[in-house]
Amino acid sequence: MRKLHLLAALFLLFLAGCAESVWAPDEDVARAAYRHPGPPSITLFTVIANRSDAGAHSALMINASQRVIFDPAGTWWHRTVPERNDLLYGITPKMLDFYTDYHARETFRVVTQTVEVSPETAERALRVAEAFGAAPKAMCGRSVSQVLRQVPGFQTIPATVRPRAIMDGFAKLPGVRTETIRDDDPDGNRAVLAAQHRDRVAELAAAD
Repeated sequence: MRKLHLLAALFLLFLAGCAESVWAPDEDVARAAYRHPGPPSITLFTVIANRSDAGAHSALMINASQRVIFDPAGTWWHRTVPERNDLLYGITPKMLDFYTDYHARETFRVVTQTVEVSPETAERALRVAEAFGAAPKAMCGRSVSQVLRQVPGFQTIPATVRPRAIMDGFAKLPGVRTETIRDDDPDGNRAVLAAQHRDRVAELAAAD
């Protein structure tokens, strides 16, 4: 048993070494800041494999003084969305659509669970996510649960690496609203990213 614990600890240290730090400049973050007019809230994203029903990814959207997505070990990016470690700034309605469209496809669906919170609680979640740092690969669930458990009202979320367990814990919170997003797009993330960038470039060109 002690050998198993040692191997698990070494594995986590190896994963920690794979964390990639990204730090967007202050001016980019300030320029992209977006304040959503809706109430302060915390939204859990859970990406679920359609065939096995297994959880594949966890992320958080925080609507505080600005709206951000905490996407630990995530692979979505957009050149107009600054990133600091795993925190994505400038989550406008268009960028939110891009984010969910990237994850929802023929092999995966996205479950969103939203809880309205006080402005103070939303701001606390934002600060915790900002301070968390880059997550190791495959540690999205652990990172999301660690952030949530430091926010008042979310301490009952289990400390786990499993996205489905986090989703089940989140479902027990008072006032949670749940939505499932499905899409029949082919299972090719690179093609989705390319289409999103072409769409944004065309949109910006039309605005000039």
